[in-house]
Parts: sequence; structure tokens; C-alpha cells
Amino acid sequence: MNVRLKLAAIFIPLGLIIAAVPENTTKAYKLTAEELLEEARGGAQFMSTDEIADMVIQKDPSFQLIDVRAQNDFEKYHLPNAINIPLTDILSEDWADILDQDVKMNVFYSNGTMKANEAWMITRQLGFENNYVMQGGLNYWVETILNPTAPASTSPDEEIARYDFRKGAGMALGGGGAVTNNKSTKKDSPKPVIKRKKKKKRAAGGC
Repeated sequence: MNVRLKLAAIFIPLGLIIAAVPENTTKAYKLTAEELLEEARGGAQFMSTDEIADMVIQKDPSFQLIDVRAQNDFEKYHLPNAINIPLTDILSEDWADILDQDVKMNVFYSNGTMKANEAWMITRQLGFENNYVMQGGLNYWVETILNPTAPASTSPDEEIARYDFRKGAGMALGGGGAVTNNKSTKKDSPKPVIKRKKKKKRAAGGC
């Protein structure tokens, strides 16, 4: 995807979201269009599939996966311990306590990135802070975690270590990485470092 298409995926729904989100009557704070645009362009909301796979395997209690697809899609397949909040219900009061809190880090995902990113933009427009997006969505999850492609034996150690991690994660999570490739990799490959995102602290005074 080229740069223009990436920007279009962010900016096209931006105006519609800002217009559609009702005024937040429970908070004094609501992002302006310029503030939301700046955050969306920065991409700090995205988390990699490697980060998320590591947290799922470690059973990290500090985060919650949120599937924003329709309920029937969720019932067919979803990530371990995910809950279903369809994008169409994201503004429902029923989910406010989950989406607007600072106990767990929420990670939205869908088949790709667009719907999950829209969910993030809506919640950020309301001033909610502890929400993120799984980069690439389920399509990229399958490609990188469940069925990773083995690198060449001459690849850098870092690339081979990443593959070893993904292959192991795929095995643990029921993917095809356990049986799709039996090629040996370099011995004693270093374990890839999974960079965790720091939780954002809520601004004092509600402003």
C-alpha cells in the first residue's frame, strides 16, 4: 500500500467520525479535529502482531483484546480471550466502562486495520486514552504468527530470531507454523526483544 492510500485510510473516515461522535457529556475533554489528526498520523496507536502474540502467550493480565467485527464473524473465529464489541455498538453505554478506563490496555482488531482504527479514532475523539490497534488485523496475524515464512539460512540473526519466535507462537496458538517448515535455523539465535508500549497516564483535572 502506497503512502497516499495509507493516508486515505486514515483521513477519509476522520471527518465522518468527528461529525458522528456525540458531545461527551461525562468529560470536559474532547479532542479537536487537529489533535485527532496529529495522533492518527503519528501511528502511536498501533501494536505489532509480535507484541500481541507475546502478551497472549504470557497471559498478560494488563491488556484486553477487543474484536470489532460483527458477532457472526467473531463466533466463527477470534483471538484467545478476546471480547466482541462490534464497531456499530462502539458508542453504546454498555461498553463505556471497558473502553474508558485505565486498568487494562485495550487492543482493537478486525480483519484488516481500517475498522479497528475507526474504533480507536471514535474512542480518542471522546477523550478515552487506553486503547490501541493491532497493526494489519487478523489477515496479518495469520500471515506473521500462524503461518510465518521461513527466512533464508543466510539471513541476519535478528530476522531468524523473529521467525523462531513467530513459529513458536504459532505452535502455541494453534497455527500452521509448527508443520509448514522443517528447515533448521542458526543455532542459539537470540530471542527477539518485544517492545512493550507504555500505558498512557490520564491527564489530571480531566482536561
